Amino acid sequence: MNMTSPRVLLAAWQMHARKQLGQHFLENPATSEMIVNRCRVMPEDVILEIGAGLGALTIPVARIAKKVYAVEKDHKIISLLKTELTSNSLFNVIIIEKDILKVNIEEFAEEANPKILVLGNLPYNISSQVLVKLIKSRNTVSRAILMFQKELAQRITAHPGCREYGRLTVMLNYCAKIKKVADIKASQFFPRPKVDSEVLEITFKNSLKYSDNEEFLYKVIKAAFGQRRKNLKNALAGSELHIAAETSMHALENADIDPTRRAETLTVEEFVRLSNRLKIDRT
Repeated sequence: MNMTSPRVLLAAWQMHARKQLGQHFLENPATSEMIVNRCRVMPEDVILEIGAGLGALTIPVARIAKKVYAVEKDHKIISLLKTELTSNSLFNVIIIEKDILKVNIEEFAEEANPKILVLGNLPYNISSQVLVKLIKSRNTVSRAILMFQKELAQRITAHPGCREYGRLTVMLNYCAKIKKVADIKASQFFPRPKVDSEVLEITFKNSLKYSDNEEFLYKVIKAAFGQRRKNLKNALAGSELHIAAETSMHALENADIDPTRRAETLTVEEFVRLSNRLKIDRT
């Protein structure tokens, strides 16, 4: 793979990585190839790449996939990216100059068979928002292979009872299976970030144990973790759900959950049970 060092490229174009966009570019082509290989990209795949940057992942994935929609919001870097793609004779990449949070994922999934594959190195400041967006668009997404700062990756893969276990963990585990793909050292990036990264594969489930109302389930999860130091009865009663303490207690008992437990101790199944029960008890 022809991949010019990010240092050399940026210097040649008299550009700098933009800290406010969380830009850290992969330097080693072997690392990029390893990620793409472990992602099991197939020739029929249509890829949506989040934050194409200088093309470290775009180039190796475009060599395999049918088509790549490369989303990049940094206008300054797009000309450079186009030049890199052309020099590698890659013409199956469509660059979308847009903020990923404003992209309609369903639009790009229309020609995917059957669903789109999402790939990206996510800036820390929008990682959670991107994950929530993918959860909501999961009917058109088969898998998402995403690079996160290690701290966030550990939150996503945490188990009940851990300090890292939170709202995002429960939402993702409700509708997806999560697998660690690789550890990426901070030294693999330019400029070098302060922390290491992890690549996770998020495979959305085709069928799952649905709650009676998924939107309400997510509100219950948010409410429970909103005051995570409080026990569940008090956290729910003091939340934006506007549930009376008595209703909260009644729902927890009917869901066979001790009201004195805290949110981080509940499994996904228990949250589903609680949500379904609250839906009945508050009406």
